[in-house]
This record gives sequence, structure tokens and C-alpha cells, in this order.
Amino acid sequence: MKDQELQQLTEKLSLELFHKPFKHTAFFNHRLRTTGGRYMLRSHNIEINRKYYEEHGVEELIGIIKHELCHYHLHIEGKGYQHRDQDFKRLMKQVGAPRHCTPLKKSQKPAAKIKMYQCNTCQQIYQRKKRVDTTRFVCGKCRGKLIEIG
Repeated sequence: MKDQELQQLTEKLSLELFHKPFKHTAFFNHRLRTTGGRYMLRSHNIEINRKYYEEHGVEELIGIIKHELCHYHLHIEGKGYQHRDQDFKRLMKQVGAPRHCTPLKKSQKPAAKIKMYQCNTCQQIYQRKKRVDTTRFVCGKCRGKLIEIG
């Protein structure tokens, strides 16, 4: 799907569900990482994360557009457009827009490997996510030398 097709879909959904025109621009933003879409307060444009469309399809994309259009129309009308506002919650329920989008499978990071260190003197064990420079750091209990054990 190209930006022009996204623009047409957004305009169509705006007229069908909200009975109001979408007079600004909707486009894909490849820099979005943690969100499905974003409504820009100053320009009134809507940016959509293309990865959600590629991974979850048109239904997920339509849900994201509905959500962003709720922000758009309420902001233009001067009503509560933020997630916590009752106007926003009411309109989302009315048009069937999701509160959150489905998480991306590819973006989930693998769990950090835990590094284990043990003191040579008192046998105290330390677990760390980041590597510890054993030439600079010593045991916090007895100041003994640390050795990586796993």
C-alpha cells in the first residue's frame, strides 16, 4: 500500500464513521517504532507505522486509522482528544476503534542474558545484565576479586 492509498482509505473511513471530512494528510512513517500511529497536533497530519500493516494486515491498519481519527476530529472540534478524556473514550467506543494496537512480533527483544560473577574470597554471587570489568570492580562485601562464572 502506498501513501496515496492510505490517504484515500483515511478519507473514506472519516466520512463513513465520523460523517466529517479528513482535510489533512495521512502517510506512512518508517521511523515509528513503538506505536501504530500518531496524530500531529500542529499539522493535523496522521502518521502510520507501515510494519503494523505488513505484519497484521488491513484490519489492524483500519483500527489504527480509526483511533487516530478520533484524536483528529476531537482536537479540531476543541473537545477532549487525549486518551484519558471522556469525549475520546466515548467516540472510540462509538466507532469501534481499539485503545491499543496488537504488538509486533518482530520487534520484541530477546531477554537479556544474565551474567554471573562470584567473589574469590567470600563466595558472594552477583547477577548483572551488563558486563562488569573485573579488573576495575571488586566485591562490595569484602573487596575481593570478582570472577565471571556464567
